[in-house]
Amino acid sequence: MNPPSFMTGSCCRILGLLCILVLCLVPSLHAQSRSEFSRRQKELQSIRDQIREMESRIKEQQKKEKVSLDLLDTYDRKAGLVRSLISRLRTEEADLQHRIDASRSTITQLERQYGFLKDQYASYVTSIYKAGPVHDTELLLSSNSLNQLSIRNEYLKRFSAQRKRDADTIVTRKRDLEEVQARLQVQLSDQHRLISEKGDEEHRLAALASERRTMVAKIQKDRKMLQRSIERQSKAARDLEGIIARLVENERIRKERSAESSKANRLPLPPAMTGDFVTRRGRLRWPVTEGTIVAHFGSQKHPTLKTITQNTGIDIAVKAGTSVNAVADGEVATIWWLPGYGNLLILNHYSGYRTVYSHLADIKVAEGQKVKEGEEIAESGEAVDGPRLHFEVWKDRENQNPELWLMRQ
Repeated sequence: MNPPSFMTGSCCRILGLLCILVLCLVPSLHAQSRSEFSRRQKELQSIRDQIREMESRIKEQQKKEKVSLDLLDTYDRKAGLVRSLISRLRTEEADLQHRIDASRSTITQLERQYGFLKDQYASYVTSIYKAGPVHDTELLLSSNSLNQLSIRNEYLKRFSAQRKRDADTIVTRKRDLEEVQARLQVQLSDQHRLISEKGDEEHRLAALASERRTMVAKIQKDRKMLQRSIERQSKAARDLEGIIARLVENERIRKERSAESSKANRLPLPPAMTGDFVTRRGRLRWPVTEGTIVAHFGSQKHPTLKTITQNTGIDIAVKAGTSVNAVADGEVATIWWLPGYGNLLILNHYSGYRTVYSHLADIKVAEGQKVKEGEEIAESGEAVDGPRLHFEVWKDRENQNPELWLMRQ
């Protein structure tokens, strides 16, 4: 007569390994995600702090003047921050959903393990009840020899110890299950909070857009403000020229230092970064898939003031939020903000060629990032004259006519 058991040794070992795998893997992943989660929370808080700073600045500016170009700038910078916050919240929501799904999967596995252990333990208890309390004693007394008695006694001791371990395992699995369920509830609560905050920020952005339209309508009726807007555009063009000059100079210094380092160490010169931009003249893809040129390169006459200004690029009228794409392979040289141009981005296409994109609502890339032709780098925004994208092409310190570089439409 064999002693009852609710689990064989091999089955127990396999289940134990599965439990260890599940319960070790998930916490390690959870620990990794906690570090990343903490970093992103700091970034979110930084954006919220900047938004509050813009709100304080708006209140101060409104005390002096209800409508002004400076106030419009602050509105635009605040809107850009709100868009960035919404984008980060969406990323955070997607990541949290992934962690919620992982927690639910872990709960399902733990429930299966817990159920299996309870069922097996119940079978063991039932067998003990049917066999009666004298079962172990009868097993020992029925031994045919002292050697068999000793073996059976050792077996019963080990089996008793295994029963205790099995009972402890049931308690542990139940505790693990409760911990993951509690974690899931926290994650679901965080998800509801994120969804609510994202909705609030989207409403805030819509309100900002409405207030901005009202402000722009008043500016467009004020000749003095329009004149100042033109002056700001001219200053922005000069500032941009300075930014381009600094990029060219920094590249020259970097090449010289690299050459000196190679010479000092008797190493061959590193290959220069080159691109095929120069061969693409007249065949570059457009930075937007639709839109109309409303301001060409060179001399422009203002429709209201009739004054003549110089446009260092082209202005393409597009809907706000239109995807802006890289016209060729390159690298993000810098991301900047200028009054009159708003958010701007400069791509380096090597061999001295650069492209400029301004009046951007949302920027999708970071400085130093490599981009491919056609890759989305930003979304278009609005200028005083309406929603548009300003686009420029430069060869070293000389700006080019973009229409000579873009393919015919």
